[in-house]
Amino acid sequence: MKGLVYNGPRDVSVETVEDPRIEHPCDVLVKLTTTNICGSDLHMYEGRTNIEPGQVFGHENLGEVVAVGKAVSRVKTGDVVCLPFNISCGFCKNCERGLTAFCLTMNPGRAGAAYGYANMGPYRGGQAELLRVPYGDFNCLVLPEDAKEKEDDYVMLSDIFPTGWHATELAQLQPGESVVIYGAGPVGLLAAHSAMLKSAAKVMVVDRQPDRLALAESIGAIAIDDSKVDPVERVLDLTKGGADKGCECVGWQCHEPEHGHEVPNMTMNNLVQSVRATGRIGVVGVFVPQDPNSPDELAQQGELAFDFGTFFDKGLSMGSGQTNVKAYNRQQCELIHAGLAKPSFIVSHHLSLDEAPDAYAHFDRREDGWTKVLLNPAA
Repeated sequence: MKGLVYNGPRDVSVETVEDPRIEHPCDVLVKLTTTNICGSDLHMYEGRTNIEPGQVFGHENLGEVVAVGKAVSRVKTGDVVCLPFNISCGFCKNCERGLTAFCLTMNPGRAGAAYGYANMGPYRGGQAELLRVPYGDFNCLVLPEDAKEKEDDYVMLSDIFPTGWHATELAQLQPGESVVIYGAGPVGLLAAHSAMLKSAAKVMVVDRQPDRLALAESIGAIAIDDSKVDPVERVLDLTKGGADKGCECVGWQCHEPEHGHEVPNMTMNNLVQSVRATGRIGVVGVFVPQDPNSPDELAQQGELAFDFGTFFDKGLSMGSGQTNVKAYNRQQCELIHAGLAKPSFIVSHHLSLDEAPDAYAHFDRREDGWTKVLLNPAA
């Protein structure tokens, strides 16, 4: 089959790779029809992780079941399924508690496994024609009859819609509250969408990419361009003292607006300043234990110069970590099916798998209009 292979920093290519097969009686094989390029893929693409050459990227996957193992009883051949980026067993201590992002079975020695991602196990990603899904009965979300009609929406259930929602859950956002979201990439935009669905009274989104800020405004959020105004001052002005809640949707590779230099602690410290006393922050932007290639010495060791004194003085609290997709994807599926949620508003491009290397280059440069790329391996 064809798959998008990592060769080295900013070097990916479509190659012929070995077809996946049923390896365990609980496995499912899926023929992929849509697989997305995620912002977190760029960390690997840029050479900022220890991803090994030869790995196939892709953790936002949707397709049709073409084979099932002998022990699979719920999922059937022909089902259209969306696959959480978390690969989880369903029976370990963490999975039983609903913490499927921190499965203790699928990546021995580390809590959590995923498709085609650094340090998340040996599993090949889905930017390919076929994908092996371990423990298919547990991991496959079988989609309703409008799966093809709303495929662009349903594929977002693999990662970024649950992750955006998770940001608001970690922040404990309540109806009628205000929230500031740093980052208007796909996750930040879907955090804003989630906040709207939760009846937030005021949703503010901070970024500097005009196309992303326009999308935020299109769903009723207040766009704040941090290249033109001080975002903290703007938030304090709009909220008369600070947002009730805040969400970090950028991660450690955030850049200051004037020169584009990496400042890994910028969004975290801006959130401390932007959120009112006793408020709460949800962090879903990726932060890593080590980044030897970071220009920041602390970030090389996975550390930040965090404004903990102000954080403590204001009585703030914080939640962080990867998303337990299965905690949200079934309910979000119902919202899409009912026409109440439409996460596909962020989609900018539908491309073939062969066009993926060029798409990575455009997306990595944050070129105008490249907000979310969906790859269609069957095209």
